[in-house]
Amino acid sequence: MPRHANLAEALRERARHGGAHTVALAHPDGTGGERRVSYAELDARAGAVAAWLRGRDAAGRRVLVVMDPGPHIAAALLGCLYAGAVAVPVPAPTASRTAAERTAAIARDAAVGLVLTETAHATETSRRLSLVGRADLTCLPVDRLPPHGASDRAPERSAPTARTDPDSLALLAYDSGPATAPRGARLTHGNLLAVMHALRATLGTGPRSRIGAWLPRRHAPGLIGQVLHPLWLGATAVPLPARPFRTDPAAWLRAISRHGITEAVAPDTHYARCAALTADEQPTGLDLSRWRTALNAGEPVSPATMAAFARRYASAGLRPGTLVAGYAPAEGAPLLIAEGRAPVPGAEFGVVDPLTCRRLPEGAAGEIWARGAAVAAGHWGRPLDTLPLFAARTADGPGGYLRTGDLGHTADGGIRMTGRVHDALLVDGVTVHPQDVERELLCCGRALGSARVFCAGPGAGPLVVVQEVRTASAARTGLPRLAARIRARVAEEFGVTTGAVLLVRAGTVRRDGAVKVRRAQLRDWYLRGELRALHAEYAPGLTEPCRGGAA
Repeated sequence: MPRHANLAEALRERARHGGAHTVALAHPDGTGGERRVSYAELDARAGAVAAWLRGRDAAGRRVLVVMDPGPHIAAALLGCLYAGAVAVPVPAPTASRTAAERTAAIARDAAVGLVLTETAHATETSRRLSLVGRADLTCLPVDRLPPHGASDRAPERSAPTARTDPDSLALLAYDSGPATAPRGARLTHGNLLAVMHALRATLGTGPRSRIGAWLPRRHAPGLIGQVLHPLWLGATAVPLPARPFRTDPAAWLRAISRHGITEAVAPDTHYARCAALTADEQPTGLDLSRWRTALNAGEPVSPATMAAFARRYASAGLRPGTLVAGYAPAEGAPLLIAEGRAPVPGAEFGVVDPLTCRRLPEGAAGEIWARGAAVAAGHWGRPLDTLPLFAARTADGPGGYLRTGDLGHTADGGIRMTGRVHDALLVDGVTVHPQDVERELLCCGRALGSARVFCAGPGAGPLVVVQEVRTASAARTGLPRLAARIRARVAEEFGVTTGAVLLVRAGTVRRDGAVKVRRAQLRDWYLRGELRALHAEYAPGLTEPCRGGAA
């Protein structure tokens, strides 16, 4: 594969060679079929976006990309790369207030100058930005642009890409930080090219791949791995919508079968839900024989889940070796490691004591550190973050490491994640900040007081909500309704499922009306069965540790 100065040149070459006969995008149309976009069509649409951006001197400027997964986000991203602009992707507007708050905070933090969106979201996007003092931002509905730009001569079809070098900023990936203070990892063109080569080696992808999954497109692994990587390969991207696949594993399996997806990534909890489907729930007529790599990554991997999934779907054509355990850093390095696959080229991983910064031997638990050409250059606008987080040095000398914040250990030459070091939680493969969830739960009703949320595992796994019921009006007969309201709010606001809801008396979470009990302490009580609940609900398959009885 020829070398390119930047990702934009590589993508433009794929468009030239793929032309009108190679499918770049196969977007599910909602009726069981797919709407196909050729490389020539995608290049023309991206060229029109690039022309619009160039007309507004967007080179080097941050551009907010507010879109659903689908063909238009691919054109927007490629248009930014062609024009030398810096893409700042965020999810399309939903009913989630937390997501709206986060988007507004990102627009402020990145000091974006332009907005790319879709007609369906243009009005709401403009309204929300105006509420935070950014009514000056120009919003372009990408789907309204004719493919050849403003003129019939289609100059962008042959126009050169913007001049960038490996150190030029290409993307701000806001995968970390709570809604009120998000942090964006700075990914350069050099980072993205390194990631492309690494993903190809890890997943075994090629021009005949059909890559698709449902990971959020605002997260770097989803955006880069499921949109940019297949286009860089000259393959086909199948951008599945995040809903309903998060909550309906049967629909996900049908999509894998229907669209002939060859590589996909999902967290352990999703594979577990698929494995737990009953005979009545399991889709009929599945053909998983074309699935070459089913990577289990984004959360700690359970051997029991791996065995159950492989056993359950062998009859549907799932081949031995297709399901692979892996690891993906939560932020800063959009890489994938797959056990038993080729090592990641140009990348080095190690497990380090987070306090002493000493390397740990195989099998010892510590923080996972990574370095290499694919690691981000730091957080946008936060130079003080760069040295401690992105240029960490081990006690024995070598430096330049990213502190991933993930806990794990080495095993058989690979990395196995076991949890998180800090407060951020991994639920369904999605990073969730507990303070965001706890703040949102205050809006669930007058009967509810303070809450604490944590994961059943060390920073990862099923989400557990410990919610105070603070008024006598919450009769026991109404507690199941309160629990259902909590589950619905968490799903709507954060797109994740709740593993357990424990409704407890006032004073359990917030002592003396002022000080909240630490999450770690509540989690310890929960695991030991020492939390006395007025009402407790557990998702199917989640062990019930609470044995203290009703209060």
